[in-house]
Amino acid sequence: MKNNIYKIVLLGVTATVMQSCFVAKEYDRPELKTENLYRNEIVSTDTISLANVAWDKVFTDPLLQGYIKKGLENNLDIKIAMQNIAAAEATMKQGKAGYFPTLSASTDWTHQELSKNSQFGALLQNRSTDQYQLTGSLSWEADIWGKIRSNKRAVNATYLQTTAANQAVKTQLIANIAATYYQLLSVDAQIKLAEKTLVNRNQSIETIIALKDAGNVTEVGVKQTEAQKYATEIILADLKNSIIILENTMSILMGQGSAKIERNTFETQSMQPTITLGVPATLLRNRPDVIAAEYNLISNFEQTNVAKSNFYPTLKLTANGGLQSIDLKEWFSANSIFANVITGLTQPIFNQRQIKTRFEIAKANQEKAYLQFEQSLLTAGKEVSDALAQYNNETYKLTVREKQVDALNKATDYSDELLTYGLANYLEVLTVKDNALNAELSLIDNKFQQYKAIIQLYRALGGGWQ
Repeated sequence: MKNNIYKIVLLGVTATVMQSCFVAKEYDRPELKTENLYRNEIVSTDTISLANVAWDKVFTDPLLQGYIKKGLENNLDIKIAMQNIAAAEATMKQGKAGYFPTLSASTDWTHQELSKNSQFGALLQNRSTDQYQLTGSLSWEADIWGKIRSNKRAVNATYLQTTAANQAVKTQLIANIAATYYQLLSVDAQIKLAEKTLVNRNQSIETIIALKDAGNVTEVGVKQTEAQKYATEIILADLKNSIIILENTMSILMGQGSAKIERNTFETQSMQPTITLGVPATLLRNRPDVIAAEYNLISNFEQTNVAKSNFYPTLKLTANGGLQSIDLKEWFSANSIFANVITGLTQPIFNQRQIKTRFEIAKANQEKAYLQFEQSLLTAGKEVSDALAQYNNETYKLTVREKQVDALNKATDYSDELLTYGLANYLEVLTVKDNALNAELSLIDNKFQQYKAIIQLYRALGGGWQ
């Protein structure tokens, strides 16, 4: 018995020593070119980017802040992502338990009736036998080549990848809620403008009818003015329909049924955060999708280690023992004890190329994960460049559009006065008024597009989840 114990201890020591022969590689982040990710005339040297600002400091409207908080609590995409994290966490716990042995216990009763004409049945008077057995089985594999260790790190990386994916969902959700809220406000402002314009259109009809009665214009002028009024009513109807659709969208983002959304006015908003991009390398730690892509690369790297370890021999220890008796009364006596221990190395020699195929697949998946990691970083740089260009363009257009609106409003006032004195025809007046309305609607949309560009830039830089 002592000799057996010594052999088991020796086996454990040998396995521990052999673990020092760990052949799995350590992960090193690949060299990625991040210098020219942003298409910006001025190279950024800031260590802090807009992404480092908390979302409630970027979006300061109290109602919007409440909606974002509600969305983060109730949004179904967030809840689905949380369940993905729970599943990944369970897998990670299993990976951590890979070093431990497996232990199982079983009990059974076997009853056998031998044939009288069989070899043993002809010799035995009592051809009916019963056997009672209580068994415990233990199995343990030594992590000689780092297979278990690599698998543990792979599932841990998968868990962190899932967590990063959840953060990406949060970032996108915040951006979607903010963009939808500001779009609601902008459409509200456009509705006010359209309603005001409709009042003016009705007044214009009264004026054009009076001019017709005075012989200054024809019936065609009256009908053209009426048509302009109807066109304004159509614009107003479309805008009001947009409100319903946007409110429904906002409700879904907050994980609730479609309902009316309380909000402030567009005129009271002021979203002008300091635009700082940070150095492009900060995307590696700020963008959740880039972070998730790297964890996916780490997981596939470790799975390649696992696949490689399958080429080497495995050292396993298997032991089972318990109580075995054909007499129920003697089942728990010392004479019923049995045990056996099996240990040894197993070296795969020929298994229909399965191990090599798994290794080649793992290598291909690792290379694919690297390319996806690089692609996610390039995509992030493009999105930052796009959002920055959009912001600069909308900011410039705002200054020009304000001048256009001012010029067209003055032209409208002048045309009305000239029409009254017969110095302008009704077509000129109608054209100027249509242009003025469209310019003012576009001015409101330009302001929204500027806000939207800020939101997209904030998301593109990786802001919102911290």
